[in-house]
Amino acid sequence: MSLFQEYMQPDTIEEAVENLKDAPGSVAVIAGGTDLLLDIRQGRHQAVDRVVDISGISEMQEVALEENFVYLGASVTHKQIISNSLLAEHAQCVVEGCGLIGGPQVRNVATIGGNVSHALPAGDGTISLLALDTEVRIASTDGVRWRPLIEIFAGPGKVTFDRKNELIVGFRFPARGPREGSAFDRVMRPQGVAIAILNMAGWVKLDEKGDIEDVRLACGPAGPKPFRARKTEEFIKGKSWDEASYQEACRILADEVSLRTSAHRATKEYRHKLLPVLLQKVLDSAVERAKL
Repeated sequence: MSLFQEYMQPDTIEEAVENLKDAPGSVAVIAGGTDLLLDIRQGRHQAVDRVVDISGISEMQEVALEENFVYLGASVTHKQIISNSLLAEHAQCVVEGCGLIGGPQVRNVATIGGNVSHALPAGDGTISLLALDTEVRIASTDGVRWRPLIEIFAGPGKVTFDRKNELIVGFRFPARGPREGSAFDRVMRPQGVAIAILNMAGWVKLDEKGDIEDVRLACGPAGPKPFRARKTEEFIKGKSWDEASYQEACRILADEVSLRTSAHRATKEYRHKLLPVLLQKVLDSAVERAKL
C-alpha cells in the first residue's frame, strides 16, 4: 500500500506553507508520524498525494524564554520536552503530560505539535498546554498570527484553521511567576488503549496568605473538544484550598463537564467517579509547588 505519492522536506516555515498551498491534491503535514502513518495503514485516514515533512525546520524545534513568555516549537519531541530544564521550571504540567504519552519509542519522535493538531479531546499534551493559557502560532502564505489555543478545536480530529493552507509552528505561554505552580495527572487502562480514560491539568497562583488567587483547569475527554473548566475556576478563585472548597468544586465540575461512555475505555459513571480524584491530586500538587 502506498501511503503517499510525493514527499517534501522544507527547510523553512515559508517553504512549508508553500508546499501545502501548491499541493496538487490531498496533503498532510508530518513530523514524527506516529499518528498519521499508523492511521493510513489501518484505514482510518486516506492515503495522501503529498506529505510535507516539517521535522527539519530549526525554528520549530526551539524552546526559549522570550521576555515574559516561554516559546515551544511545534516540532519539539516529547522526549525533548521531558528533559528540558526550562520547561521543568515553567511548565511542569506539560513535562508530566508529555512524559506519559506512548512509550519511549513514541516519545523519541512524536511531537507536541502533532499531539495538538490531532485535536483529540483528551490529548495529554493539549490538555496540559490549555492549563497554561497557551497561545498557538499559525503560519500561512500571508504570514503568522497568534491565537488562543482553546479556539482552534472544532471537534474530535477537527480544527478551525485550514490544514491545506495553514500550519501550527509553535506555542507560547506565560513564564512562571512567584507563588505559581502546575500539575498534570491521568487515569489509564492497564493495557491495550493509549488514550486516557480521564486526564486533568491545573495551574494555580497563590496570594500572600496562601489562598488561590487564580486558577486554570483543563480536562478530557469532557466533551467533543479539549475542555477548560471555567465555572469551576471561577468558584475556586479567591478561596482557600480546603475540604469545603474541594467538595463544592467537585460538584461544580461534575455539572460542568460532558462525560460519555466509551466501549473501549470506560463508562460515563466511572469517569464521574474519577473527577474528584484527579481534581484533588492535580490541585494539591499545583498548590504545593506554588509554595516552593
